[in-house]
Amino acid sequence: MNEVLNSVATPAAAPPDPLEKPVLTDNTGPAAPLLPPQSAVGTSENATARAAMVARLEESGVLGRGPVREALLALPREILLPHAYVRVSGPGADPIDWRLLDGSHPDDRQEWLELIHSDESILLQRDGEPLDALPRGPVTGGHMTSMSTYTPATVEALQAMELGSGQRYLELGPGPGVSLALAAAITGPGLATGVERDGPMAAFAQRNLDRLGIGAEVIKGDALEGHEARAPYDRIHSGIGVPCVPAPWVEQLAPGGRLLTTLATRTPSWPGQLLVTRTTAGTVEAVLRGRPRGYRPLLGYRWLNALDYRARIKDDPGTARSTRLAPPPDAAYGFWLAAAYLAPGLVRDFQAETMTIVAPEDDSWAVAGPGDGTVRGHGPRDVWAELEDLHARWEQAGRPERYRVDLRDSSGVQHVTSGAGPQALSWTLPLLARRPGGDA
Repeated sequence: MNEVLNSVATPAAAPPDPLEKPVLTDNTGPAAPLLPPQSAVGTSENATARAAMVARLEESGVLGRGPVREALLALPREILLPHAYVRVSGPGADPIDWRLLDGSHPDDRQEWLELIHSDESILLQRDGEPLDALPRGPVTGGHMTSMSTYTPATVEALQAMELGSGQRYLELGPGPGVSLALAAAITGPGLATGVERDGPMAAFAQRNLDRLGIGAEVIKGDALEGHEARAPYDRIHSGIGVPCVPAPWVEQLAPGGRLLTTLATRTPSWPGQLLVTRTTAGTVEAVLRGRPRGYRPLLGYRWLNALDYRARIKDDPGTARSTRLAPPPDAAYGFWLAAAYLAPGLVRDFQAETMTIVAPEDDSWAVAGPGDGTVRGHGPRDVWAELEDLHARWEQAGRPERYRVDLRDSSGVQHVTSGAGPQALSWTLPLLARRPGGDA
């Protein structure tokens, strides 16, 4: 599972949202028997690290009581994450310098153990490389093609799906299988399936899952097709971002089921999380919300990048003018999500001192503030004027934080709206383009 946190280690959107917490309730009942005794036995050092991780997640408000917590405490994640890359190079370096930590090596063990129990994404694979005998130590070049989503996002997703014992679960893009293993520990053996496009990663994850003995299976295939052979599923979770919902995912969702995915746009800055439910009567409903983070898009999906403009903007931020719009807060997720679609082609530099938004394909940018009622702009596209206009429309629409997605159009077009009436914000999701090879 690849989380958008650049995924899938540094947040590509805003920092973790302090205002938006999952519902922390015991709404799924007890978990299934978690792990066979022989698999759950680990060193006291590992168990202590797991307990500290769980305590930290609880203290932050991300994790509540229930089966996800019990699975986190019981699952020896070191089996699934036996190594980890650490990036040595700074932003923008090419080629990139890495260092591989081998969890079995005494010189790496403490750093590795802390890393795999941290709130960071765990980098595991460069450019689809085989994973059987990676050499520890420094290595140069390559880009990460698979990693484990950082734990708070995994916890939020599993809790949002209200995963429980006896449910059939499908994971799309499971990567090394951490979330798949947690799901299997909750559902019980034989009910959790993953579809992974990368052959070496699928084999690596299956081998490690088999060591845990929890009855989860990883199948090599195109995640966009789901896995019809075991459908329908009570819960479907996508670890890859998609521009719209693939029809097979909805078709494979059981009555009463839940499907959770990231909707990917061309910007990593303002991701959306889509929750699809099928009622017991068979009706499909879908709600889209802006989020501070999401998952990386499917293979071949090209993001816009503000990094190349950082030095130019610092040297010449642009011409100053007054503005009626103070920089909207990061937590105005409903506004920023709308901006991803209704002011397309923009990407934010979250490392800038003041709010900086770039339109790379138009060689334009806007630098707001700091807090003096002015904005500086450069280029043929008036980026800030577009945001001023959109913000006014968003306020007229009632400052929506949730948007309804209509999946019923027989042509496959998926429509988004904030509500009824002429002032509602609305747009259409891009169609899902097939890529060479057909793999997600």
